[in-house]
Amino acid sequence: MEIRIGIVNTGRELNFESDDTADAVRATVTQALESGAPHVTLSDAKGNSYIVPTAGLAYVELGTEDVRKVGFVA
Repeated sequence: MEIRIGIVNTGRELNFESDDTADAVRATVTQALESGAPHVTLSDAKGNSYIVPTAGLAYVELGTEDVRKVGFVA
């Protein structure tokens, strides 16, 4: 699933693919915001971790959970 995170006062967004479900990512971000945590940590499909300050979150966009197909279909 593709995740896009907008960060306040930053011209670029954070883009990565995750193996987590949309519900799991939504729960992680919501819990961090509601608990007043200083940051939220998410992981991508390759095992990299991203630590984003919750005060700087502008938006979190959760893409579809469909697997992208590459190539031509016969």
